[in-house]
Amino acid sequence: MPVLVASDLDRTLIYSSAALALTMPDARAPRLLCVEVHESRPLSFMTESAAGLLAELGDAAVFVPTTTRTRKQYLRINLPSPPPTYAICANGGHLMVDGVSDLDWNARVTARLAEECAPLAEVREHLMATADPLWVRKHRVAEDLFAYLVVERELLPEEWVKELAVWAENRGWTVSLQGRKIYAVPKPLTKSAAMHEVARRTGAHLTLAAGDSLLDADLLLAADRGWRPGHGELADADWTAPTISALPERGVLAGERILREFLTASRAPR
Repeated sequence: MPVLVASDLDRTLIYSSAALALTMPDARAPRLLCVEVHESRPLSFMTESAAGLLAELGDAAVFVPTTTRTRKQYLRINLPSPPPTYAICANGGHLMVDGVSDLDWNARVTARLAEECAPLAEVREHLMATADPLWVRKHRVAEDLFAYLVVERELLPEEWVKELAVWAENRGWTVSLQGRKIYAVPKPLTKSAAMHEVARRTGAHLTLAAGDSLLDADLLLAADRGWRPGHGELADADWTAPTISALPERGVLAGERILREFLTASRAPR
């Protein structure tokens, strides 16, 4: 009866250079391993210690990368462990099995979104009409499932984000601000639903999860145990629940701590 570990990636296990939070003296900074290169540039990192922990975790549990990234964005990541059998992409819209999307799963998700939410076209049109080009750098649609903006964070009006969240709520969508990206995602498009499907297929009797953003809250609540780092949307809101551990570590060292917690919980007697 395996243990299933479903973990968010960006700002949970892997970090951009801007998100590393290396606040210690340079001589004491951890050694870093690059795990993603994009357009010939290093993009994402984890500590070398975290890389070793992730390799150990692969022997102790079924590790399932769980991300809002598109399939193409996910496949750029080169984690220091054997390729996982399962991965969850597009916030649960795609369930990857041996690197290939499960088409039946995607069809089920797409059908549910059509029944329960305002269409993507309506949401995208609203974003185009209300977002100011002064602070928007890119408009993007991901996998024909959700939309997001890349923004200049320091110029972004807080009131606009709040108004967008209310507008989206009334149409069955949710809004999440992560770094320089604002996501508009249909409420039924969840990481937790895909995690439950992987647990069913693997027969997992214990589920563990970690994440830092609003889009990870459902995943953390659906798992038997969950962890969140000391940074991100959930930490900023002081969000917690009885089965959630709020860690003090911030930045790339939080990723290392999360992997230690996963290993300890996976190996604990049951």
